[in-house]
Amino acid sequence: MAEKTVYLSLGSNIGDREKNLRAAIASLSDANVRVTRVSSFYETEPVDLREQPWFLNCVVEGATKIPVLELLHALREIERRMGSQKLVPKGPRLIDMDILLYGEETIDAPDLQVPHPRMLLRKFVLVPLAEIAPDVKHPSWSGTVEEILAATSDKSQVRALK
Repeated sequence: MAEKTVYLSLGSNIGDREKNLRAAIASLSDANVRVTRVSSFYETEPVDLREQPWFLNCVVEGATKIPVLELLHALREIERRMGSQKLVPKGPRLIDMDILLYGEETIDAPDLQVPHPRMLLRKFVLVPLAEIAPDVKHPSWSGTVEEILAATSDKSQVRALK
């Protein structure tokens, strides 16, 4: 299988958030992902379930030769090994890893939609993605990441970690 460029969104709002993100990034080789770029870490306010701690988020660019559903299962295994539990939908997470893009593919499976269905509506994804890949454009989008970020109506706070 040919190598695909993938973009992953990582987030944590439980425990040592920065340590959690760094451990997840280090574990990506276990998921057969070769990390090529990592955005800055951003402190972001919760969007859907607002009564929870702020998140630390980043976006990782990587390369992989494994099929997308295998990648999804590998990411879920990393989350499980790290002790993350999804007890409440959109709730607190020790680590959350989402596939944003898998090459230029569009995937609509019961367990996975790529491009991630809400990524273009979320500054906590768009800001770090625009930092490392401002010119990325999926065939289903009307513009580049940078253009979509400039036009977003999301007013949530996203600030670079100092």
